[in-house]
Formats: sequence, C-alpha cells, structure tokens
Amino acid sequence: MSSDKPRPRVRRSSIEAEEERAWIGFYQRVGRDPVIANEILAQLESDPEMKRTHLALYLGCKESLRRHKALQARNQRIGVFVRRLCHELFVRPWRSLQSGLRHGSDIAIECLPQVTKEPAVAQIGHLTREAKLATARTAVEQQGTESAPVSTKIQASPNTTAKRATA
Repeated sequence: MSSDKPRPRVRRSSIEAEEERAWIGFYQRVGRDPVIANEILAQLESDPEMKRTHLALYLGCKESLRRHKALQARNQRIGVFVRRLCHELFVRPWRSLQSGLRHGSDIAIECLPQVTKEPAVAQIGHLTREAKLATARTAVEQQGTESAPVSTKIQASPNTTAKRATA
C-alpha cells in the first residue's frame, strides 16, 4: 500500500495560476488569430528557454501563420478570378458594343441612298430626249468621223518631215 500514497499537492500562488490560464488561452486563440500568433512567435523566438518550455505553442503559432498565408494567397487568386470574370462579362462586351456602334454608324451612313440627285444629270436626261438636240448630236458625230482621217494625216506628216530632214 505504500505505492498508493497520495502525492502531496504543490500550492501555487495566484499569479502562477493566472499565468497558466493566460498560456492556456494563448494555446486556444493562436489557431484563430494570426496577429496573436505572430506576437507570441516573436516573443518565443527572443527567449530560447520559453521556446523550449512552450514548444507546442511555438509550433502552433508557425502552423497558424502558414495557414493564414495560404488563406491570403487563396483569397488573392479568387479576387483575381472574379475581377477577370467581371471584366469579361461586363466591360469587354460594353467596349465592343461601343466600338461597333462607333464604326457601324459610319458604314450605315454610307449605305443610305443619296437623297438629292445632281441637277446637271437630270438636265442631260431632258436634253437628250429633245428632237433638236438629237439631230445636232448626229451631225456632230458625222463631222467627227469625217475629220478623223485628216487628224491621222496631220499626225503622220511630222514624222515624214523628220525622216526627210535626217536624210
């Protein structure tokens, strides 16, 4: 029965009890709050004895900061994806529509029929229908055919004179 003796309890002071509760609170909060984890990590790295005493807390802080960094990277990737998606869904179609309307209006205006005709074209149409003009036109055409051989003679004569001058 000597092995069944109760061990004597060590009485702790109230300061030590509060200190232990604070460390237990740190163990619990370090996984949720990366700011506290960073502060505790800095404190534990500055004192090697504390680091050896609270090694689980030190490792928990490291893990918490690693998880927080991975979460930040994930959130950043999601943000980039959402910005690109919104740009592709809303901004790009709007810009395409604007540029299409800008260039399309010029094309549409060019496709419209001309509203006013040239007055000279209409006058020529009226004059060609008149009988006096038709007879005058045929007379001019006949004169043009008769004077055509004369013009070829005029063009040929300078060449012959040039040949005679060289001979």
